[in-house]
Amino acid sequence: MDNPHVPRISKGMTFDTDIAIVGGGLNGPALALALAQIGLKVTVIDALDLKLRKNAKFDGRSYSLAHASMRLMQGLGIWPVIADDAQPMLEIKVTDGRAGEGPSPFVMQFDHAEIEEGPMGYMVEDRHLRRALLDAVKSTPGITQINGTRVVGQEVDANGITITLDSGKTLRARLIIGADGRSSGTGERAGIKRVVQGYGQTALVCAIDHELPHGGVAHQFFMPPGPLAILPLKGNRSSIVWSETTQNAARIHALPDADYIDVLRPRFGSFLGQISLAGARFTYPLGLSLAHEMIAPRVALVGDAAHGMHPIAGQGLNAGLRDVAALAEVIADAQQRGEDIGSDAALARYQEWRRFDNTSLALATDSFNKLFSNDNPLLRAARDLGMAAVNALPGLRRSFIREAAGLSGELPRLMQGKPL
Repeated sequence: MDNPHVPRISKGMTFDTDIAIVGGGLNGPALALALAQIGLKVTVIDALDLKLRKNAKFDGRSYSLAHASMRLMQGLGIWPVIADDAQPMLEIKVTDGRAGEGPSPFVMQFDHAEIEEGPMGYMVEDRHLRRALLDAVKSTPGITQINGTRVVGQEVDANGITITLDSGKTLRARLIIGADGRSSGTGERAGIKRVVQGYGQTALVCAIDHELPHGGVAHQFFMPPGPLAILPLKGNRSSIVWSETTQNAARIHALPDADYIDVLRPRFGSFLGQISLAGARFTYPLGLSLAHEMIAPRVALVGDAAHGMHPIAGQGLNAGLRDVAALAEVIADAQQRGEDIGSDAALARYQEWRRFDNTSLALATDSFNKLFSNDNPLLRAARDLGMAAVNALPGLRRSFIREAAGLSGELPRLMQGKPL
């Protein structure tokens, strides 16, 4: 029996939807909302069931939204929904050292007071951001959701693309956008190759309750096995992203909760008083995944589908959201000029805008991780002196702050606080 929510194939120059977005995580719904603002019909195809996506239970997962990304959320109408649950990041402190020995005296400290725009960013729990995006998608005219369904084929012709779902149904669109993660099926079906490199590291992710207030300060503590990020959440609670060698991470993750905290405590220190686990624990293998191209005929990739990077600077989601804002702007401008929004020329402008920045950021996080995730005494001395030098130079420090806030480079209109 036909599913009434799945459009039927159309022939010739007619389309079931203007744009099909594959992937219902965060970037996909954000892009759908942006495109709906300019009157396009958008279909979001998600392999996961909607109830799983919208699970509102606290589990400790959270994201660092740079200031520019917050502006994007304002432009999409999402920010008013999540603002009360977002923790401003007022300072970032970067230190180097070994577990149990405390940090070295050399530190980089970034204060939001050094820029005019306000907090450098905000920590937002996954459950709040995801639900707000999905609720907005559901209530926005022009957006169709197809959940619990996979794309198994895509065929490009001169006028559009025909997409085949695992149900056997087909969908006709002008353009398909892959927001379907590091192993993007959209990119693979389009013949886009990628560089994949493992780091031999795994991220241990959790949230903790702590005795003392964090003051809106985010900490990045570099240790030989990998960095530990302590990121402030609402209340006396912080998100932990803790990188270890893959072997150590597997051993630590297998421990009971109390023993897990015992391993974390000497790495964490006592500056926030007593700590305890809050919510679930997760692990994520770390590596570099970089698509050779961000586009193919009638195909564009955003977020992790185009570039997966080390979480060392917390910029993964922000880079994806900048893709979203840039691609939406390119499509809006093409539409205004009467161009084919899925044409090679339009998509080339998107790739030209975003490819260099994404590659540079991915390689920078790769290099930074290799520089800091070791115990070489010469490298330790060099990086400690480097951090001290950055901290002592106001102009250089301010440029780092603006970079962390997502305010450097050629910003898309939505990230400037302007409409599409």
